[in-house]
Amino acid sequence: MQFKYPELLWALLLLLIPILVHLFQLRRFKRTPFTNVKFLKKAVSQSRRSNTLKKWLLLLTRMALVAALVLAFAQPFFAERSALKQKELVIYIDDSFSMQAKADGNTLLDNAIQGLIRSPSNDDTFSLFTNEWVFEDVALADIQNDLLGLGYVPNPLNLNEIALKGKSYFEPANDIEKHLIIISDFQGNMGSTPFDATDQIKYHLVQQIPDQKENVSIDSLYISDETSENIEISTVLSSNGKTESTPVSLFNAEKLIAKTAAIFDADGKAVVKFTLPLSEPIDGRLEILDDGLVYDNQFYFNLNKREKIKILVIGDAKSDFLERIFTEDEFEYVSTAPKNLNYASIPSQNIIVLNELVNIPNPMMAGLKSFTENGGNLVVIPSQETDFASYNLLLANYFGTVFQEKVSSGQMITDIAFSHPLYQNVFERKVVNFQFPKVGEYFRIKTNAPTLLAFQDKTPFLAGVDGIFLFTAPLDEDNTNFKNSPLIVPTFYKMGLNSLKMPQLYTLLGRAEKLDIPVKLAKDHILKLKKGAYEFIPQQQSLANKVTLTFDESLDEDGIYGIMENDSLLKKVSFNYGRKESKLDYLNLEQFKNTTKDISIDALFETMEKDSRVNELWKWFIILALLFLLVEMILQKIFK
Repeated sequence: MQFKYPELLWALLLLLIPILVHLFQLRRFKRTPFTNVKFLKKAVSQSRRSNTLKKWLLLLTRMALVAALVLAFAQPFFAERSALKQKELVIYIDDSFSMQAKADGNTLLDNAIQGLIRSPSNDDTFSLFTNEWVFEDVALADIQNDLLGLGYVPNPLNLNEIALKGKSYFEPANDIEKHLIIISDFQGNMGSTPFDATDQIKYHLVQQIPDQKENVSIDSLYISDETSENIEISTVLSSNGKTESTPVSLFNAEKLIAKTAAIFDADGKAVVKFTLPLSEPIDGRLEILDDGLVYDNQFYFNLNKREKIKILVIGDAKSDFLERIFTEDEFEYVSTAPKNLNYASIPSQNIIVLNELVNIPNPMMAGLKSFTENGGNLVVIPSQETDFASYNLLLANYFGTVFQEKVSSGQMITDIAFSHPLYQNVFERKVVNFQFPKVGEYFRIKTNAPTLLAFQDKTPFLAGVDGIFLFTAPLDEDNTNFKNSPLIVPTFYKMGLNSLKMPQLYTLLGRAEKLDIPVKLAKDHILKLKKGAYEFIPQQQSLANKVTLTFDESLDEDGIYGIMENDSLLKKVSFNYGRKESKLDYLNLEQFKNTTKDISIDALFETMEKDSRVNELWKWFIILALLFLLVEMILQKIFK
């Protein structure tokens, strides 16, 4: 038993007062004549015994009365030691897509919010955060409507981020008892335990468990085949349950254009193919019906009218091999001799190839510098008689490159930078038994640029970065068989393709992506994305012949967006949510030490309330004092 005012217990010394009164109490007796001494002795004996009993009973009763009153004013109570500490509460609610799973007919997020609204007192203040929202030092009544309006977000926090973010909302004082409540389904991708036993924070884990853990999702989409007239797209679906098949519908905008069934194999995978006309723009949406999660039941993509990439080749050397690579269905190819070059056409190109020029005239050099500074790509192929001075004057502006000397000893091209964007997705695996091309003469260079193709002695044959590429040897057939090598096509094709980043079939939200729009903006004009009434202005860089758009985490809603200049539609681009939450597997919370585990928010708050409960006893002692007062009155009547 503990006391709110223990200093009042000194008043128990008042118990000495009734003791002193009863010890020194003197009473006068009246003389009563009796005719018979026998009866007198009997009366005196009975009176003395009765009087002694009365005194002791009254003494005990009055002492108990005084003690009960003193204890009542000291306000005794029963409570756990932690109940007396000041408490601080921080709550995390997981509002990620996996909380769309259902339990008892409602989503896990709805159940979590309703449980939270039912449990704590409306007057208690706490801090609450989700994957996107933060409410600091609020009462439940202040944010109840905000909680009921919570939507689902695509980028969930992992456990380490939750713990770090939760700690930041606590006061730094050490005498405060800190509680962090984490309400989530605890998907397997949330990571390992971040909970440290040395923390001064008590962690409470409340796991929301769905009724069923089966879910079907549309995972990805790719072009599997293409002809001059049609394009075939393949869609990959997955299921983590016993689903054998599910219907898949394909829409062009709101029009249903195809429907088929996805048949799942033993691994829960299915591939569905659709054939579409190549010439027709498609605002595609794939759709399935599934009782699991909702966010992964649709998948957006679009096929735009293809923009031809503009290629300008400058040189007197033969360039027919480039003409065969840059075909007219994808590229607008122009080849010209230096003396016939129209300098006014340089800014409108996407990529320029200097094909074995002996020297670079000053007017051309000035035009190329302006071209590259405005985002244009440049490929330099030297000549057997290369003028080092003019080349170095141009290349010194790009990654500090200079020609040093000519080397006449032949070498093999043996090293390929498979991880460089130029060769990504070109080879299914790293080539080890490749018939490497050979070079007779080449130039030794000094450069800070990464090497993409290298000789046996690790000196560069092809170096480049940021759209500027340099070969260190002429490509004529008398010097090298590189033109006959399997490397020639992917090398130049990817150089051309990367000079204008066309929209892909779709882009995943949350990834940093760049997209080039071949348009020259008027002054003070910008491009924006529009979907219905929603508008978004992405990061953009306006160059001479294109605008480069950069997408990052700022865009958070999937769908097909139109890229607009004022009210003019230029192109469409599709965004989809990542599918990492589609597989409904969950962490085993038993691995988390130094935490409490609950599946019910009500049970957690009931336990916390019980630990904080204070049972006050002063009322009982007041009642007890009144009882002792009543007993004294009864004793006074009985023993007159």
